[in-house]
Amino acid sequence: MNINKNFLELKDSYLFSRIAKKVRDFSAAHPETETIRLGIGDVTLPLVPAVTNAMSRAVSEMGERETFRGYGEEQGYAFLRLAVCGYYAEKGVTLEESEVFIGDGAKSDLGNILDIFSGSNTVMIPDPVYPVYVDTNVMAGRKIIYANGSVENGFLPMPDRRVKADIIYLCSPNNPTGAVYSREQLAEWVAYALENEAVILFDAAYEIFIRGNDLPSSIYQITGAEECAIEFCSLSKTAGFTGVRCGYTVVPHALKRGGAALNKLWLRRQTTKFNGVSYIVQRGAEAVFSEEGLGQIKSGIDYYLENARVITETLNKLGIWFTGGENAPYVWMKCGAPSWDYFDSLLEKTGVVGTPGAGFGANGEGFFRLSAFGKREDVMEAMRRMMLM
Repeated sequence: MNINKNFLELKDSYLFSRIAKKVRDFSAAHPETETIRLGIGDVTLPLVPAVTNAMSRAVSEMGERETFRGYGEEQGYAFLRLAVCGYYAEKGVTLEESEVFIGDGAKSDLGNILDIFSGSNTVMIPDPVYPVYVDTNVMAGRKIIYANGSVENGFLPMPDRRVKADIIYLCSPNNPTGAVYSREQLAEWVAYALENEAVILFDAAYEIFIRGNDLPSSIYQITGAEECAIEFCSLSKTAGFTGVRCGYTVVPHALKRGGAALNKLWLRRQTTKFNGVSYIVQRGAEAVFSEEGLGQIKSGIDYYLENARVITETLNKLGIWFTGGENAPYVWMKCGAPSWDYFDSLLEKTGVVGTPGAGFGANGEGFFRLSAFGKREDVMEAMRRMMLM
């Protein structure tokens, strides 16, 4: 019997446990100082009424013989897949119901999609970025190369024609940097993927925060993307589903590699390894895409973006370089010191907690992530303290 030794190659994930320990130690030593957490990637606003009402109705249905439901379709109920198609139609993107797969969140599908790809593929991952991209490929033993983000490219790395990759991860708006790719930039990535017969895994978990009309919120708004890209999205930040769990993945029928349609491979994988998202949750998700639901969640997104504006306004006053915030819930600031040293200094002097950039990759060193998902009063107090630092 042998274990998968690739797991032994994983770096221990100490980032958030290390942060938690430092905050506990600080609070014990300074009980008079209230800490303010702006490092959190979780939402703080509750589910909107359209969602909770829909879920309540679904709970009642499950309690009646006539409306009770057992196993659903592994790829999701048709009513929700059609709702997602309608949402994309508003973006100018036409999808077939069978191209949409309902899952329990983008994180799961971003890792599980690797089942349909060979372990011999070379993977390109931006740095800095969401750690799950790296870890899931280390687990599979794939070769990883990095597309380097920097101040010079606005933390939006572009393809290098001298380098070949088979699987490419892109995240826009990016976590942790908040940077958003333009149409022209995404078109260049699509062209690169088509030239190399690569597949782009496009993480659009924060797409609803994009307010600039000239910025794409789906990679399928780029010509040719349906032949080279799989898109992942989540309702966690869109509608506060972090504790409810629902997302969706789009695999176009036009996307084929090695003589096989990836849509069919993913369908086969899901019907074998996944039993679907609960009916109650899917009814709540359907309500998100209703006119009433979209109107209600917009106010929540506006709330978080206003938090981001308060943060960026403060950084501008302090003369600190940053990206993100305008079309994303994260602000990525240059901290002028090793990121863990800055974390300690900020905590000791102000009681404000953020996330050291080094936790998101080598290129995150010297940078710091602030989240706009907190309460407005906390954000304003944190910025007041930073101004006095």
